Amino acid sequence: MIGRTPQQRIAETVAAELRQRILVDPHAERLPTQDQLVKEFGVSHPSVREALRILETEGLVTVRRGSVGGAEVHRPDQTSGAYHLGLVLQGAGVTLGDLAEGLLRLEPLAAAEVARRPDRMAVVIPALTANVDASADAVSDGIAFTRIAREFHDLVVAFTPNDTIRHVVRSLVKLWSAQEQQWAAAVTRRGEYPSPAEARGAVRTHRRVVDEIAAGRADEVHRIAKRHLAATQAVLLERFTGDVVNAGPVRAPRAGSH
Repeated sequence: MIGRTPQQRIAETVAAELRQRILVDPHAERLPTQDQLVKEFGVSHPSVREALRILETEGLVTVRRGSVGGAEVHRPDQTSGAYHLGLVLQGAGVTLGDLAEGLLRLEPLAAAEVARRPDRMAVVIPALTANVDASADAVSDGIAFTRIAREFHDLVVAFTPNDTIRHVVRSLVKLWSAQEQQWAAAVTRRGEYPSPAEARGAVRTHRRVVDEIAAGRADEVHRIAKRHLAATQAVLLERFTGDVVNAGPVRAPRAGSH
């Protein structure tokens, strides 16, 4: 590419090597210090700083200015996946209505697969039941209820056996949840959040999904999940269906970042 300096190409090479280390080592917490990286790769400090800037832009590290330690490592997860996917959708002008339709097709399929897990009683049901119990305690707090209720959707998909489906659909769920939580905060400020009675209805539906997963009735899980998701989406889409997806709310600041 015309205009690229040798330093930029060197930085990209260093970034590629460090990126590979982060992705293959689930226990990596910090990178070596900049001085150590300069010595290891035999490159200049500006090249190392640029490599770290590349990784920081990708959300893989946080560089603490003035820190004597190396950059803090962040493995990619559904949040980072949702953020980057959200940027693509936002840049393409994809609407909330379109995002909702895509999720409505994929999330119930993922939920149905959870009902086919042979270990669901030991692994899945306790986690889902704890979430539903927590949401039942929060029906009078719109913002907290929305957060916990949306976590239920993420939890269900998190137990999907297929790795690819799990990661892709969790990113979509996370992206939609960010839009819904932003909506919940806005309508709560205006005193327009759905009533506790409506929230209790959602809790009952979540309990029914848990019961059907426990019973292994995958087709029924798919049916209930799709109907419930369509109903909850409709509340937001009533006002915002034509709005473009916003990736911003997905990316919460890292703990301790400025």
